[in-house]
Amino acid sequence: MLRKCFVRRFTKRPAAVQPIGLLLILTGVVQGVGFRPFVHGLARRFKLTGDIANTQEGVAIHLFGPRPNLHRFLVLLRQEIPPLARIDSLAVKPLSGSPPGNFRIIASHTSDGNTVSIPADIATCADCLREMGDPHDRRYRYPFINCTNCGPRLTIVASLPYDRPATVMRDFPLCDDCLAEYHDPSSRRFHAEAMACPVCGPRLTLVDAAGQTMEEEPLTFAANALAAGKIIALRGLGGFHLAVDAENAEAVARLRKRKHRPDKPFAVMAAHVDTALVFCHISTEEKALLTSPQAPIVLLRRREKDDLTGIAPGLADIGLMLPATPLHHLLLAESNCPRLLVMTSGNASGEPIAAANDEALSRLAAVADYFLVHDRDILTRLDDSVIRITESRPRLVRRSRGFIPAALSVPWDLPPLIACGPGLKTTISLAEGRRIHLSQHIGDLDNDAVFHLYQETIAHHRRLWRIEPRIAVCDLHPDYPSSRYAENLGLPVYKVQHHHAHAVAVMAEHGLNGKSLAVTLDGVGLGDDHSLWGGEILAVTPTDFRRLGHLSPLLLPGGDMASQEIWRLGLAALFAMGDDMNKDLPPSLAAVDPYKREFVAQMLAAGFNCPPTTSAGRLFDAIASLLGIRQQISYEGQAAIELETLALVAADDNRLSAPPEPDAPEIAMMIRQKDYLEIDSLALIRFARRAMGRNESLAVIALEFHLRLIAVFRRALNILRQQTGLNTVLLCGGCMQNRILLSGFIRCLRLDGFSVLSGERFPVHDGGVSIGQVIIGGLRHVYCHSDAGSGHERPAR
Repeated sequence: MLRKCFVRRFTKRPAAVQPIGLLLILTGVVQGVGFRPFVHGLARRFKLTGDIANTQEGVAIHLFGPRPNLHRFLVLLRQEIPPLARIDSLAVKPLSGSPPGNFRIIASHTSDGNTVSIPADIATCADCLREMGDPHDRRYRYPFINCTNCGPRLTIVASLPYDRPATVMRDFPLCDDCLAEYHDPSSRRFHAEAMACPVCGPRLTLVDAAGQTMEEEPLTFAANALAAGKIIALRGLGGFHLAVDAENAEAVARLRKRKHRPDKPFAVMAAHVDTALVFCHISTEEKALLTSPQAPIVLLRRREKDDLTGIAPGLADIGLMLPATPLHHLLLAESNCPRLLVMTSGNASGEPIAAANDEALSRLAAVADYFLVHDRDILTRLDDSVIRITESRPRLVRRSRGFIPAALSVPWDLPPLIACGPGLKTTISLAEGRRIHLSQHIGDLDNDAVFHLYQETIAHHRRLWRIEPRIAVCDLHPDYPSSRYAENLGLPVYKVQHHHAHAVAVMAEHGLNGKSLAVTLDGVGLGDDHSLWGGEILAVTPTDFRRLGHLSPLLLPGGDMASQEIWRLGLAALFAMGDDMNKDLPPSLAAVDPYKREFVAQMLAAGFNCPPTTSAGRLFDAIASLLGIRQQISYEGQAAIELETLALVAADDNRLSAPPEPDAPEIAMMIRQKDYLEIDSLALIRFARRAMGRNESLAVIALEFHLRLIAVFRRALNILRQQTGLNTVLLCGGCMQNRILLSGFIRCLRLDGFSVLSGERFPVHDGGVSIGQVIIGGLRHVYCHSDAGSGHERPAR
């Protein structure tokens, strides 16, 4: 008895562990990716109480529990984060109050912030595919199956926070079985906002070109129709696709005729990588892209004999993707479905992709024979993204489905602003604070329907991100529809030189804040001297630039007409060399209508409507014309792409790694020191003409043109490094999509000790220009309206 009293009196009892409270605010991709269910499970695992909610600022978590448990929670919060989620910032504050009895997911809160990133639309996950193929599963063969790990996101959301009532799924009340899954923490569909089933969700319908509903089973009928050479329009994630049997040359030709798309390549879709390998070479890196959650179109090297007549005329690559939606999976799984389908955007050439059922039936009735439609609305139109591997790095050619709307974080505090983009391959950007929201690919604004989509996109993104711009930024060119739009907003407008914006977009992607050299090889952009630029070497900062070098000018007879009828540029090249345009013409130009030829010759002689340009794109067109590749184009960049394709016939890796030495006499003599370094375009044209006169292989001439262009810019950059001390080179502009150019520049300049950067997550062509506009215009505004000591450090000049 005495011993028991002693123990009770003198043995120290364990102190009760007092719960403490924490408030966590997280930003990043933390809505619509299963993040709240993940946190719910993690909190219960460590016996923590509190709640979690989506807010406009991000996700707010109230946590109560023992300090060691809270510490372990915070560690695993980052280590075990769901695969589609991303934490950009985590703020932790002490929290007072009484701990609740459990942990709950509560209703979302709204406010005026814009720090949330919602996820992109994601391809169907393996778990959903397994369920869709299981005859015993209640979602067997359901074309709209999804969960927290896959399915629609941006395309269905109307506003933030990302909750079911803020999406088009509000029109589909959950059945009892789905509701049970939605509230079950152990389910993959716990708070999956887009979830549904055949009982309560969207439904697929087959209609004919007249809009009449058909009674046949939709997928089986569609597969049989495709096998018979018919054209099917089907409603995907971000809009309609037009599908046809890719191996049926007659059906492909019919689609081209109806779509008014004579040459531009079609994308194709295969059910599996094994099928794709029949038609294309696929590297390990390319396979990873094809099977990634984004499921983009990947540009792949086609096999020599692929029997795909009419898919990508005159090109070495094919754009191929795997199914991104359950509907596409089910269609390709039909026993009678062709193994490879053309899967191109549901529009007539130059128009936006059709999204609504009525719109598709109106616009595509003369194109498609049958329609697979459904009743889940699409709020954001998205084309398929396009990507390629160059120098072992994936590089986006078109940034859309699967990659939008991830924001770009930058190191500057920007005012609320809108960057209105260029005129071609247009995107817009909205920014506030340190986040830039780049829109999806919109298109070329000269088309009225595309300009309407442009305005629709701006309005939707302003609502989505709750940004009210205080300034607008646009291109220096006053005649772009985007520039006129900016002028009509009633806001202060900052005008930005086109190629400066290209360069700063690359700087922003890679987090650069100093001064760099930029090689911008592009189409035509207005320079600050009001002439037409496009083959430039600039010294750039995030706010300013200085022109250091450029290609020598080539005349554009007829102005913009010359970019379509490129025989005009062939004649301009001969005129610049002093050749007689009535004698000794290359066969390709001799075939041009002599009356048209004479008219252009007179224009050149008189200097009438023949503006000079330093554009690299137009130089490529001139060479393509002289070599007889083509004399007229049907889509932007066609001649340059076909010139690259011809060059690849003569290329091998050793040749690409060893262009002419920059000190070779024929390269050194191409650079003249004037006010700027001027690179002699005529020397490249003269080389091609002389090689043709010696009957050299056209493929070898095309390759040598590429390699000489690389070599002369390499020499110019080495000269400019000595003059400026700058060692970082940015490679940008539409011509940098050319893999010979980009690979050649990267390899040679790195051998010379340069730090070389180009676009990867954002396109190097005009699709990335609005990012550069945001930075340049936003910082110019800040520096014009900030006092010293405001916290903004002006970039180095």
